[in-house]
Amino acid sequence: MSTDQEYIVVVNGKPQGPYSLTELKDLDIKPNTFIRKPGMDDYKEAHAIPELRELLGFSYQLTAPQYFAAFDQRLLASVIDHFIIFGFYTVIILTSYIFIEGKDQRIMAFLIPFPVIFVVKLIYGSIAEATQSQATIGKKLLNIKVTRMDGSRVSFGISLVRNFSKILSVIPVFFGYLYSFLNKKNQCWHDIAANTLVIKDRLI
Repeated sequence: MSTDQEYIVVVNGKPQGPYSLTELKDLDIKPNTFIRKPGMDDYKEAHAIPELRELLGFSYQLTAPQYFAAFDQRLLASVIDHFIIFGFYTVIILTSYIFIEGKDQRIMAFLIPFPVIFVVKLIYGSIAEATQSQATIGKKLLNIKVTRMDGSRVSFGISLVRNFSKILSVIPVFFGYLYSFLNKKNQCWHDIAANTLVIKDRLI
């Protein structure tokens, strides 16, 4: 089989091919035709594949996300982020013990600045989710990211509103987070407040 025959095309709900890039030009490919090639985790619409846009004259169409991150994925990502920040916090505090003597003083030195962890998480999350990756380290490891409702990247302002609004999800005994089980797009209250989504690339 020729190595350039690599595109699988979904026709009437059934995968067909493989076809070479040249052969695709002779097929009835529409912008929303699902196509897959080696190296892709899942099928994509033709307009989302750069070489097909160039070959067939399609323009990229921004489409709303289809797959949303589940509560357990979001929780694990948050745990990872907090663990990393807590690790840095612990190293800094232990280093400060070089200059602090006495058990009580060391305990106070550890506990008093503790809320800083949540402030750092707020700032870090707001910045990271507004970058090109649209995700914190925890979210990257889980292959999920924060987007606007149309799937586009959020601004720093929107990201800051989203992260600050997490207090709304926490106050009613974390019901704002559990609300994601009742929402079709798995949105928590802070997602709704900022008009954002947390998505994944594929269904499974």
